Amino acid sequence: MRYPLYYLNCDEFENLVILICNHILGSATIPFAKGKDGGKDGKFIGKANKIPSESSPWNGKIIIQAKHTEKINASCSESSFSRIIENEVITAIESLKSRTEIDFYLLFTNRSLSGIQDSTISKKINDATGIPTILIAEEKIQMYLKEYPDVVRAAELNRLLLPFEFDESDLRDVIIFLHKQIKENKKVVAQAGFEYPGLDKKNELNKLSKNYFEDVIKKSLEDFDKIRQFLSDSINQDIEEIYADAASELNAKIALKREQFYEFEQVLETCYDNMVRDNADILKGKKKLVRTLLHYMYCNCDIGIKE
Repeated sequence: MRYPLYYLNCDEFENLVILICNHILGSATIPFAKGKDGGKDGKFIGKANKIPSESSPWNGKIIIQAKHTEKINASCSESSFSRIIENEVITAIESLKSRTEIDFYLLFTNRSLSGIQDSTISKKINDATGIPTILIAEEKIQMYLKEYPDVVRAAELNRLLLPFEFDESDLRDVIIFLHKQIKENKKVVAQAGFEYPGLDKKNELNKLSKNYFEDVIKKSLEDFDKIRQFLSDSINQDIEEIYADAASELNAKIALKREQFYEFEQVLETCYDNMVRDNADILKGKKKLVRTLLHYMYCNCDIGIKE
């Protein structure tokens, strides 16, 4: 899961940073009380656990600073963050340095960060102050949350996740009709196989992993012709319209919640879990078809980014 950290307030983000530092620096990490922080939200004195690495950790006075934003999709490349670096961060470090209170500086932000920005910003702070600095931004924080589930629990981050809800009844009805048709009508058989020349590009755009496509979705491809024949048969027009409604709603819900997931297979599996959980009795014996239909919707470009 990808946690929308912009929903936190500044105090909650600072608490999250300290919880992470308990792992990457050590349990001796000290948080500071609310109020004017003088450029520091916490500190650690001693040898760090794994910053910048386990083989070559910092050893000394490490100052921790958190810079939170409630702006969605904020970036470290924005001019507003550059002003924070120049007017707040560098000034604070110079003041701490004059009082010999700092050897290293660890800056956290929930803004996104590219590899180029990372080296540029860290170098700018280091050149201006002479203090070794590491910037830990949104992407790295999300990795830490995946690595340290106890931090997620302690910070109660699951409350930030909006429930992924959609009306499963339409999709459920399509599955029931489709299952019955395939079971009773032996003429509905797979033909030449499903082909979609732009699928590699679609997987890249939607961040669907190669492993999931090769190991899971490919097993569903052989049934796609059966689904296509069923939906394109004029006798099933009413069902095709129900399918179109279900696909339209699901695609809108996915677009709304997409940023909560790293890979698109997590979206598909969450949809599957919701369907099976809420319709366990009705879909008994049809669970394989649930996943197959979701895969068909994705490969047929009914859900997910197309271009």
